[in-house]
Amino acid sequence: MMNWAVLLCALVALSECNVKISLIKGKTARETLMEKGIWEETRLKFPYKPMAKFYQNGDEAMTNDADLSYYGVISIGTPPQSFNVIFDTGSSNLWVPSVYCSSQACQNHAKFNPAQSSTFTWANKPVSIQYGTGSMTGRLAYDTVSVGGISVTQQIFGASQTEAPFMANMVADGILGLAFPNLAASGATPVFDNMMSQGLVSQNLFSVYLSGNSAQGSVVSFGDIESNYYTGQITWIPLSSETYWQINMDSVTINGNTVACNGGCQAIIDTGTSQIVGPTTDINNMNSWVGATTDQYGDATVNCNNIPNMPEVTFTLNGNAFTIPASAYTSQNSNGCMTGFGNGGTQQLWILGDVFIRQYYAIFDRQNNNVGLAQIA
Repeated sequence: MMNWAVLLCALVALSECNVKISLIKGKTARETLMEKGIWEETRLKFPYKPMAKFYQNGDEAMTNDADLSYYGVISIGTPPQSFNVIFDTGSSNLWVPSVYCSSQACQNHAKFNPAQSSTFTWANKPVSIQYGTGSMTGRLAYDTVSVGGISVTQQIFGASQTEAPFMANMVADGILGLAFPNLAASGATPVFDNMMSQGLVSQNLFSVYLSGNSAQGSVVSFGDIESNYYTGQITWIPLSSETYWQINMDSVTINGNTVACNGGCQAIIDTGTSQIVGPTTDINNMNSWVGATTDQYGDATVNCNNIPNMPEVTFTLNGNAFTIPASAYTSQNSNGCMTGFGNGGTQQLWILGDVFIRQYYAIFDRQNNNVGLAQIA
């Protein structure tokens, strides 16, 4: 059956076997809470734990990242019900709120109604996804999921019944995980795995372009590498673990000096984390080298006027150097300027999140278990 689907994909127009999703760079939870004047009290109540989704005791973890800003629209059901989701390479499940959810976080988000879909069936299995500050619980179900105009049939997904309070502050309704199936809670098959098995993509890969300042222009492309988004050559890096999109990192250097990851470490390319996150001592050292002062919450602030004179930071991945300028690793909000280097605690794992991916077009290749990186155009 799958061979016929692949053959069909080869016979029809190539564009029909590649799926392009436009991502919106929306307002972050931090910005919304600052505007309401409750950012400080909220961050005390829900401290940011960026490593929570990688080290957890539950089925699968997500986190309360106040700076996530990229989301895209998918639909579930027949007729389709639309949802804003974060396309997250750091987790593997698809879930959205359901009409059975009474949590505060569900009240200001779109909710899936099974009764309104003729293709819906329950999977009769619960799902629990752990957060840094709570959890999402719900039930698994099957329905048609439409992504960028093509339909994935019999896609398993989570319909939430309770959600952690912090989600109420986020624009996105849910999460579409793009990591490997062995990470998926309750053994649910990820969306991209079904895209591959149903012959809906011409290549077993997807790619991500994140725009810097513009609200428009960011994309996730399924089955395609789009050359207009990058310049120069693609550097291919083999995965060190086929769970997350995990690779070997050799070092982090500033002005030729090794300031972090001395002797090598592991790093994950994660669209679902806003910052570059590493062990506390390494991150503190990096922030010190660039002239930042770290506050009690872990935010590293800098004088906005100093940004043009701050040094570049180079991440060496599998022998290849990837450099991030100060203009890319800093951001400005109503409180001033801060770096995008986040404190990950005692774990030795690194997360190369949106701060990194905005500089490098990222290709996630399931066929060859590689990550491809190229300088954005």
